[in-house]
Amino acid sequence: MNAENNTIDAASARQFSEEEKHRTLKKVTFSSFLGNFIEWFDYASYSYLATVIALVFFPGEDRFVSVMLTFGLFALSFLVRPIGAIFWGNMGDKKGRKWALSISILMMSGATFLIGCLPGYAILGVGAPLLLLILRMVQSFSAAGEYAGAATFIAEYAPKNHRGFYCSMVPASTATGLLVGSLFATFMFNVWGAESSFVVDWGWRIPFLLALPLGYITHYIRTHLEDSPVYEEMQRNLKRHGESVKKPIRTLLTKHRRVLIVSFGACVLNAVGFYAVLTYLPNYLETTLNYDPSLASIITTIVLVFYIGFIFLSGRISDRFGRKKMLIIACVGFIVLTIPAFLLLGTKSFVVILIVELVMCLLLTINDGTLSSYLTETFPTDVRYSGFALSFNMANAIFGGSASAISFWLIDVTGNDIAPAFYMVFIAALALVAMVMSHEHTGKDLSEV
Repeated sequence: MNAENNTIDAASARQFSEEEKHRTLKKVTFSSFLGNFIEWFDYASYSYLATVIALVFFPGEDRFVSVMLTFGLFALSFLVRPIGAIFWGNMGDKKGRKWALSISILMMSGATFLIGCLPGYAILGVGAPLLLLILRMVQSFSAAGEYAGAATFIAEYAPKNHRGFYCSMVPASTATGLLVGSLFATFMFNVWGAESSFVVDWGWRIPFLLALPLGYITHYIRTHLEDSPVYEEMQRNLKRHGESVKKPIRTLLTKHRRVLIVSFGACVLNAVGFYAVLTYLPNYLETTLNYDPSLASIITTIVLVFYIGFIFLSGRISDRFGRKKMLIIACVGFIVLTIPAFLLLGTKSFVVILIVELVMCLLLTINDGTLSSYLTETFPTDVRYSGFALSFNMANAIFGGSASAISFWLIDVTGNDIAPAFYMVFIAALALVAMVMSHEHTGKDLSEV
């Protein structure tokens, strides 16, 4: 009888343990989703409201130049991302994923909130865009650890055979941030007009002000979580041998240099593709093709809804099909279809533009829905946060943040409206070379990488 009771107790304990793990995974996923959402809601608001922000901080007679300056400042803020990646990656590997994510979200949301409080050029003169640049740099520095940290945190909690699906929550949160930002911009433009006094004086500030309460909620959830089981297991093993994680960045650069370079190459397509498809194209339609802003916003909103669904599907398929194959398919797709896509945008047909953007969106999700799980499986636990953060943020600093500014510049210099398409093809070719050189780790236990 006692043996039977012991068996029942053991089974109940295992069931409780599994339920507890599932609840914890849900909390980890939700906090990672919310933290990343805040970051990309800010980016979306800045991109979709760029024409309004240009009026506030870069007023001038030439609207094209004002928008270029707005995106130029956006690109400059990305230059601090590698510094942030080194800092947060280093701290995330030394002090834990939970510590880095809990502190970075406070800095990021605080800087974003202050952007919403800034007076414009009419009040501060050149001081206004200068303060905007400083706050965007602080925001960018702290955000450098958010995407990598959130994906690492989820990956180290998730079951290995469903890691791709759970990690797809991170890019899904970026798309949700962009979707809400797009809906907000569309609503304001349709109700008050893009250059109305309400939108220029106050409306554009609302999404930035919301960052503070959302950031505090995320911080609260994260401080009440345990660190990831994979990370804690590594720490226990190190303590048994009287060791500790001391210099993750040095270890990364000396022992994992080739993997870091390949990962950087894999990230460049995502860096350019994400901004080109989801934030640059709406501005391209409005500024270069003189397409109706409200119609452009509606198309972007529809595309983002499909994007979120595609992301989850992509993550689930990658669990069965493999990360490397998925990422190679995305590279080939962008190489083959980008130039025809830009040519079709010139038709200015609502239906044609929508179909083109949906196809480009599908290609992007094949990459985006797979990349986060691929990067977490590429680096060992002692440098996983650092490796992910540095490769991802270096790619975004060099290629991502500048994607919109470079695209406008290429059109201005060449006089060719589809010049950005050739740039996109070049980037996709670079990523393809990196992916061919990469290894497949789908389904592996992360402690074995």
